[in-house]
Amino acid sequence: MEYTEQQIEIFNHIIKNEHKREAKTLSKYACKSSESIRFNEEKIPDRQTIRPAFFHDADRIIHSKAYTRYIDKTQVFSLFENDHITHRVLHVQLVSKIARMIGRCLRLNEDLIEAIALAHDLGHVPYGHEGERYLNEICQKNDLGYFCHNAQSVKFLMELERRGKGLNLSLQVLDGVLSHNGEILQSKYEPDKNKTKEQFLSEYEKCFTVKNYSSCLVPMTLEGCVVRISDVIAYIGRDIEDAIILKLIKRSDIPDSVREILGDTNSTIINVLITDIVSNSYDKPYLTISDVVYQALRELMDFNYAKIYKNPAIKDEDFKIKNMFTTLYEKYSEHIKTQNFSSEIFKDHLDSYDANYISKYESSGKTGRVIIDYISGMTDNYFNERFYNFIMPKQFGRSIEEY
Repeated sequence: MEYTEQQIEIFNHIIKNEHKREAKTLSKYACKSSESIRFNEEKIPDRQTIRPAFFHDADRIIHSKAYTRYIDKTQVFSLFENDHITHRVLHVQLVSKIARMIGRCLRLNEDLIEAIALAHDLGHVPYGHEGERYLNEICQKNDLGYFCHNAQSVKFLMELERRGKGLNLSLQVLDGVLSHNGEILQSKYEPDKNKTKEQFLSEYEKCFTVKNYSSCLVPMTLEGCVVRISDVIAYIGRDIEDAIILKLIKRSDIPDSVREILGDTNSTIINVLITDIVSNSYDKPYLTISDVVYQALRELMDFNYAKIYKNPAIKDEDFKIKNMFTTLYEKYSEHIKTQNFSSEIFKDHLDSYDANYISKYESSGKTGRVIIDYISGMTDNYFNERFYNFIMPKQFGRSIEEY
């Protein structure tokens, strides 16, 4: 489509005003849209479009196939028939809202924050962190390295979306996703502003080859740090509310020492944490939490792990879930070896990519990685259906001719 001279003039005016707005309103510690770095050139350079670079990244993420699959992925609780508990799609929205609130108060780039927040859990597998642990065990058992959801999130964005072309997102967004590590709590978050493309790519590769390497990563932007702590804020109180709904715990179970500082509802916990971080981090090149609030948050996290995430009451079925992952991996391994083109591993996955996708793993003897990519992208329902089809006999219908 060709634009008129008047339209072009208007667009240029909008772009110019946007750059002025960022220069005037954003903190000196914020990452400006003009600083965005891409691995490949865009047909239309970022500086020539009315959508700022990170705003454009968020659009691409929302329209991706991986984002669509959030709708049926476990957050914490997998085996409950309750529509009022949190799923992954809601969690990332909560992270985005909390992170943008902190970012707005600290005058950071909300577009960058939103893009990182919306994409940070794309690599999460069926059955949440338990599923992630089983896939990691399968990787190690089959000499495929390691699996971690943050690196897999980047893989979807950079290597698997658009039939293997990737979305060409900015380095700052990809790095924020890779480095989010919401399970690791710190009292201070300081970005590595000197990180380069080469360093990022090295860190990305090491997440697949070095055990627990992702726990060592530091975001390159303060916006990435905001998303990292906002991930904790988004799930810590919300998981308590879900656990209460499911009668796994009672509100009175929350330790008094935590209640006195953070409160005992998701709303008060979020409010205390946001205000504490903002007041202690304002106009600083890092994020920090006061000692008293940090200790209360650390105690609350320990409480959640003991009473919710590792509660024996919801662990009875874990061995079955582990068996499901093992069964699917072994079945798809067999299908690839026998070239069973009628299998879903071909029809729903491999057929979407060119020959280079599988050949690069064949040359290294790690074709199992394409199976890991396939399983990690499944929704819970799709995963369950695949397993059901493998273990349950198919019905013949009213006659053999209808089969």
